Amino acid sequence: MQRDTAQRRAIRRALDEAGRPLGALEVLDRAQGDVPGLGLATVYRNIKALTEEGAVAVVELPGQPPRFESAGKDHHHHFLCESCGKLYELGGCLGGVKELLPAGFRLSTHELLLHGRCRACKK
Repeated sequence: MQRDTAQRRAIRRALDEAGRPLGALEVLDRAQGDVPGLGLATVYRNIKALTEEGAVAVVELPGQPPRFESAGKDHHHHFLCESCGKLYELGGCLGGVKELLPAGFRLSTHELLLHGRCRACKK
């Protein structure tokens, strides 16, 4: 386990308080309020360490840079705003996913990504 530094605490707080997955620049922007002078390289280094420790989960979307969220949450899906590019968490999971499988297939996991416009961009 790595040391608990001010930078690491600020990054974890940024992810916890955001309530949605953040990109590295969003983490930097939020964490700089707690640690002025925090740099992007430090954010990436600490996110990598926190991911290896299991405290942060990586959310990967095809063709986009990774986003990060606090780990340990229940299974959930995401909504991507096509206007502002923000990613939001959706609570819970749709039922009946296994029913979509062809006969003889076995499901190990799944991801669902909804696309549209968030509340702010819809206006």
